[in-house]
Parts: sequence; structure tokens; C-alpha cells
Amino acid sequence: MFIDKVKIKIISGSGGNGIVAWRREKYVPRGGPAGGDGGKGGDVYLIADCNLSTLLDFKYKSIFAAEDGGRGGNKNMHGKNGENLYIKVPCGTVVKDSNSGKIIGDLTTEGQIFLVAQGGRGGRGNARFASSRKQAPQFCEPGEPGIERELEFELKLIADVGLLGMPNAGKSTLISVISAARPKIADYPFTTLVPNLGIVKKSDGGAIVVADIPGLIEGASAGAGLGHEFLRHVERTRILVHILDTLEEDPMRNFQIINNELEKHGGRLIEIPQVVALNKIDAADEIKINMLKEEFQKLGYDVFAISAATGKGTKELVDYLIKKVEEIPPPSFNIEIEEDQTAFDHDDSEFFVVKEKGAFKVVGGKVERLVSVTDARNRESVYRLENILKAMGVFKALKAAGIKDGDIVKIMGYEFEYHSEEESTK
Repeated sequence: MFIDKVKIKIISGSGGNGIVAWRREKYVPRGGPAGGDGGKGGDVYLIADCNLSTLLDFKYKSIFAAEDGGRGGNKNMHGKNGENLYIKVPCGTVVKDSNSGKIIGDLTTEGQIFLVAQGGRGGRGNARFASSRKQAPQFCEPGEPGIERELEFELKLIADVGLLGMPNAGKSTLISVISAARPKIADYPFTTLVPNLGIVKKSDGGAIVVADIPGLIEGASAGAGLGHEFLRHVERTRILVHILDTLEEDPMRNFQIINNELEKHGGRLIEIPQVVALNKIDAADEIKINMLKEEFQKLGYDVFAISAATGKGTKELVDYLIKKVEEIPPPSFNIEIEEDQTAFDHDDSEFFVVKEKGAFKVVGGKVERLVSVTDARNRESVYRLENILKAMGVFKALKAAGIKDGDIVKIMGYEFEYHSEEESTK
């Protein structure tokens, strides 16, 4: 199954929380704070792999999460850093942010790595807050959250040679003859429903990649037939082989129809060099073949008369293509890539106040993370929490929601009593 468009969700690792701990060793008076920092969360990367030719794997798994960082430990021990996650994608994958629709990456070369979500920073332990004025801090920091986002992948196959032609022109037969590819072949139109890739071996041990693109028809650029779905896979080739069925009544008209569709589709399609392959010469009239060959040569095209079914003329065509691929430099892709700030955006300070029966519930990532590392039994720790919530505008939001003295504020399972004079929670 060939899949060339998918949507996935990625989640980078959250940073581990710092801890409040104290140094307690025999013969060491006034040990002081010894709470270690939390570990960093794992990053999420995309890595281009030219051994892949489809996005099929993402049809069965669409959620990818990196490892969270570990919690800090006693004796200033740093928490374990989360493992980074590397997601393999085929070369030629264009990456979009689903929310903004912006193109943020284009992976075209083997081993190319692209960061799509940075892991959260680990929270600091209480040892990091010690100073000459505050020698016994009773608080620590929560870890930074991971980044959760949706991405869209669109695959534009990277091939050296693209095979074009009307349905049943013989593209699948040709690629099966010159490579080890085994596409579906039959004597009716649209037997090829997905692009096929074939590897053509060179005498020096190297190879070129040939893509058989599903049949184009008139109106393909506007969505008719199958070609509209796969025209983008031709954009990255160095040269196109335009295969014409010489048994058709007017092969030249078919040639013009397809080139018109390439021009309407836009991009660099019409700029890619083309060579003409007159196919099915084993069954066609020789006079007609010679007339067509002469006509295309007058238009400036290199022309080969072949029979994909018998193999006649295919070696000369392959030798020509190998030579041309070596001469023509790889195309440059003018894809406008937007700067991707979302990959580094760990801000989860947004919160909501929900009015419940007899209480006001505050919901929000940062608010809840702060409460999770606050020791409600320790006055210094609670005061610090109050100051942060005030700076975040939580108390103003509670007032706007209609809270009154004595009402209960709930945050992440903890309950506090609201007092307006002090603007604090107790």
C-alpha cells in the first residue's frame, strides 16, 4: 500500500521535577539543602531515510512520545534525562504544522535530522535556591512540560527519472524490464494506481532511481483521473521519459495533452528535460514510427523507438538516461520554509477558572505543576506559590469569576480558602 499523506501527533518528554531534600550525614553539622534537579525531557526528531518509499508505517501508528525526564534525587543527584525519539521518514518528506498550515521542514537527503519538539527543562531542586540570605529554602521547581503538536507529512518521491504517459502507454512494462520492480501490468487503463519505484543498476556499481507515475489524462491538473494525486512526485526528478503508445491514432496529441497538464500544475514540472520514448514498435507501422521520430526531433527532443514488451531499444534508452542523470545536477527545491518556533514553545501558563458548586476550580498546566511540587504543610513553600499565582493573574481571574471571602479554591486536588484582604489562599 502506498501512502503519501499522513497526520501524526508528537509529544516531547516533560522535564523531571526538582525535589526538596537535606544533607544528613554523621559528623557534618548544618548539612544544608541537597535536593537535586530534575532530568531534561527527550526531544523528538525526524530523520530522513532513503530506504523508505512510503508513509505507510504512520497509518498504523500515529502518536509518538519521547521519554520524560526523571525526578531529582537526594544528595544533589540529577534526575535521568529522557531518551530522545528519532522518527524515520522517507527522503522527500515535506513537514507541515497542522494548526498553522505552515511548511516547517523539507527532508531531502539521507540522514538529514530535523528537530520538531524540544524536551522540557528539568526543574531545579532546593539546593539551587540556597543563598547567604536564604540558607534553607523549602521549595523546588516543577519540570517544564513537553510539547504536544500535530504534524502533516506529504511525500514527494525523490527519483532521478520519471516516466510519464497516458494510461496503458507501457510505463509499468518498461520499469519492470529495466529494474527489479514488479508493478501490476494489464491491457486496460489505470492498472497502476500508485507510483512505483525501480532501481536501475549502473556498470560501476551505482544505481539510478526511476519512478513510474500513474497515468495522466486530460484535466489531471484539475483533479481528473489519477494524475492529479501524483503529479507532485514528478517535481523532484532530473529528467522525464515521455512514453507514447504508437498504436494510438494521434500520439502527438497525447504528448501535448500531458505537457499542458504539467504546465497547469505549475512548479518546475514544465522545466524538467524530457526525452521521448516511442513504445510498442513491435506492433506499430514502421513508416508511422519514422514520421513521429522525425517530428519530435524537429521539436528538439531526443527520441528512442522501443518495445517495452520485447525489450528492443530499452538498453540504449537506459544508457542514455544514466548518462543524462550524471550530467544534470540535482534540482534545487524552492519550498518556502517558515521558522518553527512551536518546536521550542513550552509555555503552558494559560489557565481557566471553572465555577463549581461551592468552589472555584483553577485548571492550567503551569498552575497544576506548581501545586504538584508545593508542600502545603510548609508556610514558606505556600507563600512562594501564592506570589507566583498572583504574578500570573490567578487572583484577578478568581475575582472576575465572582469569588467571595471564605469560598474554596481547588487546584489539582488541593483545597484553599480564599481571603480577599490578603489576596492569598490559605
